[in-house]
Amino acid sequence: MPQLFLDGDSLTIDSAYLAEKNHTRISLALTAAKRMQESRRQVEKWLASGEVIYGVTTGFGEFSTVRIPYERIGELQVNLIRSHSAGTGDPLPANIVRLMILLRANALAKGYSGVRLEVIRKLIKVFNIGLVPFIPAKGSVGSSGDLVQLAHLVLALMGEGKFFERGRVLPASRILAKQKMNPLVLTAKEGLALVNGTQMMGAFAVHCTHEAGEIARVLDVTGALSVEALRGTDVAFDERIHRLRPYRGQQLSARNIKRLMHGSEIRKSHRHNDTRVQDAYSLRCMPQVHGAVRDTIDFCRNQVNIEINSATDNPLIFAKDGIHLEGGNFHGEPLALACDYLGIGLSEFASISERRIERMVNGQLSGLPKFLSENGGLNSGMMIAQYTAASLVSENKVLAHPASVDSIPTSANQEDHNSMGSIAAQKCYQILENVWRVAAIELLVSCQAIDFSRNIGGNGVPLKCGTGTEAVYHLVRSKIKHLKHDRILHKDIEESVQLLKSGEVVRTAEKAVGKLD
Repeated sequence: MPQLFLDGDSLTIDSAYLAEKNHTRISLALTAAKRMQESRRQVEKWLASGEVIYGVTTGFGEFSTVRIPYERIGELQVNLIRSHSAGTGDPLPANIVRLMILLRANALAKGYSGVRLEVIRKLIKVFNIGLVPFIPAKGSVGSSGDLVQLAHLVLALMGEGKFFERGRVLPASRILAKQKMNPLVLTAKEGLALVNGTQMMGAFAVHCTHEAGEIARVLDVTGALSVEALRGTDVAFDERIHRLRPYRGQQLSARNIKRLMHGSEIRKSHRHNDTRVQDAYSLRCMPQVHGAVRDTIDFCRNQVNIEINSATDNPLIFAKDGIHLEGGNFHGEPLALACDYLGIGLSEFASISERRIERMVNGQLSGLPKFLSENGGLNSGMMIAQYTAASLVSENKVLAHPASVDSIPTSANQEDHNSMGSIAAQKCYQILENVWRVAAIELLVSCQAIDFSRNIGGNGVPLKCGTGTEAVYHLVRSKIKHLKHDRILHKDIEESVQLLKSGEVVRTAEKAVGKLD
């Protein structure tokens, strides 16, 4: 089984996402273990000398002026976890929880947190055997990190929280005993080091940025199919146009669509007898819109890659210098802004996709049968598929309102500016799921429209799409048959979603035209 070594410096979005999805084993790099031991020794020196350290020998937040006796330091850390386990609402998705564990372990591996090796080894073991703590989704304001959610994670490790097992929520003590694992016993600094961090919003950000990169290629494929279905021109994707406005994302998207449509018989058959001079914006401006979202994704990926290799707790221990520094690396503003920006960008993917869907089902715009139904009136065809896409797009408009423009003070105004990055991250996740579904509807509708378009102007012989679009069309038809009579579209939509999420659509296109950008 492949292994991912955590050193606090070299984790990537893609390696983290794939480690969670493929259940890759994670391990602690030897260099990281050495740094952690040096950091821990420094903490123990300070404890022996009576050094005053925030959250180690003092209380937390406004209680930072309260000195804690040496013999009660362990109790302080336990009380921190119990008091901060104040979450509410539905549990976080299992994949997000597993990413949280991985990201928290990587942050500790940097060696600036002052915890024992036993702590990170416990996190790694929980990840590797596939345990998923029960963590309520609500309660973080995105500064001092995701205190509430990380506290619930630690509570499970302590044997006082809960774990999922086969869909049931069971006491952590029972699950740990079953796995022959001793509960985590916290000592100085460790509770604080485990909850001061951005790992919940970071987990959502890893998931969303990785899948956003995948869906960028998907939307180029579904968009190219829609151009074919509407018998549009490929002139708008000519590289000479895009060299004159050289945004990277725009150029990549135009190149993808052009390659996918290369050799299209549908396009060729309408090249000389079509009275349209230009296509609608949702077709003609696809590279400009898709490309701008791609550039947004690239910016957000950069932010997230920095964050997941950062030390985000407080105070930070600099063992070589023999000092501890109190700061605010736990503040979630970099991720809050990135997740809001990404959510806005992804919303635009769905928005332009829905406009293409509308053009295909609208007989006045497409020149195809109304709602792509062969027996309209008795059958409604794809009418309500567009309704669903419109609903998802409208929901995204609400979700895309930035959370990061808000702040509310906490902790008796000591924590007087909070990022709301946790809310931005969870909204971005919802938007992403909606975009997958709008893309799935476009895939269904475009193939249904192509069923009609390929028989226009072909003298009785069905016309072929481009090299890439033809391959994807046949893949879809091998899984989802043409809609001749009304049937339950929910099933088709869900099948289409799974087809896209599996990567099979992009792989099929790439087998035909080469690697998509």
